[in-house]
Amino acid sequence: MKLILVMVTSLDGRSTKGTITSTHGWNSPEDQRHFQNVVENASLIIMGSKTYEAAREHMEHKDGRLRVVITRSPEKYASEQIEGKLEFTNENPKDLINRLESKGYATGCLVGGANTNTEFFKQNLVTELWQTLEPKMLGKGNGIIGEEETDISLELIESKKLNDRGTLLLKYRVKN
Repeated sequence: MKLILVMVTSLDGRSTKGTITSTHGWNSPEDQRHFQNVVENASLIIMGSKTYEAAREHMEHKDGRLRVVITRSPEKYASEQIEGKLEFTNENPKDLINRLESKGYATGCLVGGANTNTEFFKQNLVTELWQTLEPKMLGKGNGIIGEEETDISLELIESKKLNDRGTLLLKYRVKN
């Protein structure tokens, strides 16, 4: 499966502003449009429970789009599950990807957060990283991956300036 990690970060590598898990309020309108376009065109979106909790009020569940939330406690969300649109799992990332591939998914978007992203990288499941780089310094907050020693090699495949302030969209292929 082609799995694309889609994230926004500040120049100092933060994907969240301190303890605020939502990017709304610090990322540019151009990044918001880019992310919305990615989501609108994705048939599969995978995220961690913290990302889900931060974004749930903005989500529209549509036919043909499955969101999978990775959580240690899927039973906590049992009442929110929507058949074919929203599911909660504690599956290992590799097992999850194998299951989704068997259902016909060829491409998916991984939208975080840091701990979830780390687990997918550790199992060599991420094939591309689409990073919006905002010209801001946030100082505190999460990164794209958790605080764990890694060595992930990337190759730039595309770059695009999104606005006059210098917001950049960088698309990388994962080399590992």
